[in-house]
Amino acid sequence: MTRATARHILVDTEEKCNQLKAEIESGTDFAEAAKKHSTCPSGGEGGDLGSFGRGQMVPEFDIAVFTGDVGVVQGPIKTQFGYHLLEVTSRDD
Repeated sequence: MTRATARHILVDTEEKCNQLKAEIESGTDFAEAAKKHSTCPSGGEGGDLGSFGRGQMVPEFDIAVFTGDVGVVQGPIKTQFGYHLLEVTSRDD
């Protein structure tokens, strides 16, 4: 089974998600942004979600993790929880 590791930032609005993405693309550290802004408990760990397989996350998130490029910040990705920025840190394709 293909497994991946990823980190994410969860916020309430698409606008906030886009703002954070621009900041990260301009040099802000992803982990620091997650610690400061993410509403998910994983924010305290820099957004780290650990290792997981296909089907273990909500569908929108799963698609992004298993089809997107590794090391590229993706998003905003809308799920039932809010808006995510996502970075796949590894994937064993």
